[in-house]
Amino acid sequence: MVKHSAFIITGPTASGKSSLAHALARKIGGTIINCDSVQIYRGIENISASPFAGRAITEDIDGVPYRLFSILPLSKQICVADYIKMARTEYDRAIANGRIPIFVGGTGYYINGIVNGIAELPEITESVRRHAREMVAQDPVAAKKMVPDLVATDPQRVARALEVFLQTGRHLTDWWREPKVGAITPTPFKILINPTMENLRPRIADRIPEMISGGAIDEVKFMLDNNFDLHRAIGAEQIAAFLHGDISRDVAISEWVTKTNHYAKRQRTWFKTQFDSDLTINHLPSSDDLGALI
Repeated sequence: MVKHSAFIITGPTASGKSSLAHALARKIGGTIINCDSVQIYRGIENISASPFAGRAITEDIDGVPYRLFSILPLSKQICVADYIKMARTEYDRAIANGRIPIFVGGTGYYINGIVNGIAELPEITESVRRHAREMVAQDPVAAKKMVPDLVATDPQRVARALEVFLQTGRHLTDWWREPKVGAITPTPFKILINPTMENLRPRIADRIPEMISGGAIDEVKFMLDNNFDLHRAIGAEQIAAFLHGDISRDVAISEWVTKTNHYAKRQRTWFKTQFDSDLTINHLPSSDDLGALI
């Protein structure tokens, strides 16, 4: 008998969350719902470590439905509110089909929206949205100064904060203090897979060459052709530097491994301080962990 009506399985990159989620879904009749802000895009499956890397993009894997993976073109920009609406639709769809929703991914602000909801922001006109993106592209330092309360420096998040300010005259951080809406209720059972860096480092080092051989270089070419923000996919900047002849292939791989290790460290810190898990697995997940969930 399944103990919970829905799950969130999250953790740092290379922690094994996708494998555990898939095994759980097969056991309990689950639907996997993507909670990764890069895996939602089509055509960059290898560099985003998508479950669809190296396989045809379909609606299921081994009979398990997969939702919100590889559904957007690189030209499409979405905000957290857009994601929450899509996630809610897939959650309701899974329930209606008699399946158990399993949210899987490591994007903290998506997970936070699912658990806590988000402030209900006003609609942003396309002209304002376009203007904000242009400002960030032309002078990211000046654009960031217009939204000083925002801690993040990621260009997409800066553009989002800037468009809200330009549209409403209020900072995004002000809107965050408004009552939250859109959380999934009842809150899914929250599982954090958080192995030590000693466990993660060799997995990261092994995985990146596989991404290269799987087509990551062509994916970065695709990203460049579509003006996709390279900061959003770790490794993309390093591969682009290799493509431009600035560094060697070996240096690109080495720097990619280093960047990913740093990212995993930041993720581990965020999850420890910002994510109130119901169950924490401090090792690479095994069949014993799967059995405990069923």
